[in-house]
Amino acid sequence: MAIISEIYEYLDKIAPAAMKMEHDNVGHLVGSVSSDVKKILVSLDITSDVIAEAIELGARLIVSHHPLFFSLKSVTDADTTGKKIIQMLSGGLAAICMHTNLDAALDGVNDALAIAAGITDGGRKAELLAENGRLPTGQAYSYGRVGHLSEPNTLAEYMQKLKTALKADRLRYHDAGLKVYKIAVVGGSGGDELHNAASSGCDTFVTGEMKYHMFLEAKELGMNLIEGGHFCTENLVTEVLAGKLQAEFPETQVVVSRKHTDTVKFY
Repeated sequence: MAIISEIYEYLDKIAPAAMKMEHDNVGHLVGSVSSDVKKILVSLDITSDVIAEAIELGARLIVSHHPLFFSLKSVTDADTTGKKIIQMLSGGLAAICMHTNLDAALDGVNDALAIAAGITDGGRKAELLAENGRLPTGQAYSYGRVGHLSEPNTLAEYMQKLKTALKADRLRYHDAGLKVYKIAVVGGSGGDELHNAASSGCDTFVTGEMKYHMFLEAKELGMNLIEGGHFCTENLVTEVLAGKLQAEFPETQVVVSRKHTDTVKFY
């Protein structure tokens, strides 16, 4: 039977904390290091509903993408974060959160998004969009991916395929009048990588969410821009991560949250 410290050691091996952005907060953030774990719940976020789901399932650990907190000065029930931490500790739960390090990791968020975006299949591999840093081993890592479709698509054709792959309710986009062929992808909030996509010669940039001025910038750069939703572009990784954990710890049951869905709805 696995213990939490062993699970964290494995997760840090496949998505080293050294790859995280400077402002980020990743790792074993809540709970015991030595608890035995018979069941793990994997979720994009740790919400009150997800905590209740974990307790109901008998899980001892939640592995999430988004950190439960970035900085703390106190833990009380006077705010929602404190309430969730108290809820977790009362239920004997621990939390391991893997954020921007999982964005950059091999088979992480952006590789899962590259598959959904159609630039990775059995014969084609996505490449690093830009070198955002290097591990002590010298291995380069990136918070984005870039690659080609098997053939050019019209923007309308491509968005219909992408919408289905992401299970998105809708897509926001800018149409630069170009066919879709060379694509850069960044899960979540990817505005900082727009110029790297342009420098890489991409006709299309796919990300989770962008501010209005970045749509204007895409227009000036002459690029198609597609916004697929923060949840939809990142939640893809939960099944991948669950599969890795299940393979590594076969005696521990790994479950993907069924209660956590996209909080953003459209009328």
